[in-house]
Amino acid sequence: MSQKRNSTDVPKGEPTAPGRRTLLRGVLLGGATVLTGVQITGCSASPPSGAAPESTERPAATASPGKRILLAYFSRPGENYHYGGRTNLTIGNTEVLARMISERIECVTHRIEAVDPYPEDYEETVARNVREQDADARPAIANPLSSIGRYDTVLLGSPIWNVGPPMIMSTFTERFDFRGKTVFPFTTHAMSGLGTTERDYAASCAGATIGEGLAVRGEEAGDAGGEVGAWLRRIGLRHMADCDT
Repeated sequence: MSQKRNSTDVPKGEPTAPGRRTLLRGVLLGGATVLTGVQITGCSASPPSGAAPESTERPAATASPGKRILLAYFSRPGENYHYGGRTNLTIGNTEVLARMISERIECVTHRIEAVDPYPEDYEETVARNVREQDADARPAIANPLSSIGRYDTVLLGSPIWNVGPPMIMSTFTERFDFRGKTVFPFTTHAMSGLGTTERDYAASCAGATIGEGLAVRGEEAGDAGGEVGAWLRRIGLRHMADCDT
């Protein structure tokens, strides 16, 4: 089970902000949704004193040809962060990205839906996410998969909310046995990139290999075809076209 986040969980390269509750009024619903100060849209722990720092390099994880792929994602439409303001989305930014990916590879797509849907109102969603993170909650999923056993590769998509994926992603991942599988995260965000997704999935997808992730600013999701194509080629997933626009 992934550990509860606290106000010290700030991604490298991002400024330390006041406190979670203040931050969340800023940009919580980051990509498919940013919150208003920290995003609902990222963090490395320092090595113990005297210990040698771990290498940040690792062998590139790629999907093997002919393997079955599951693309599972959570996305929230409604009122969202947009370049410091707000906009109403009919389709959440993460779903836009998920559709681009599914058009380019052979995969089974599963949209994760909450039993208690998240509000369309931005501030209400920000407040709910704060409560769920503070409680280390596991929001119930309305359409749970019975198994992921037949899949070799799993693409996990979500917005970044307050530096990490929504808690419902932990509900999803903790249900399954990921041993021997390769997991590739993808996110939409305001400024936190992948946030804590790699660390969180390494903990909740025990036994999986966590491969290179893709992070796209929520406001730019509709124009991310080139980024999506380049990422899919890097991680070894079959691409349907030689180039994207």
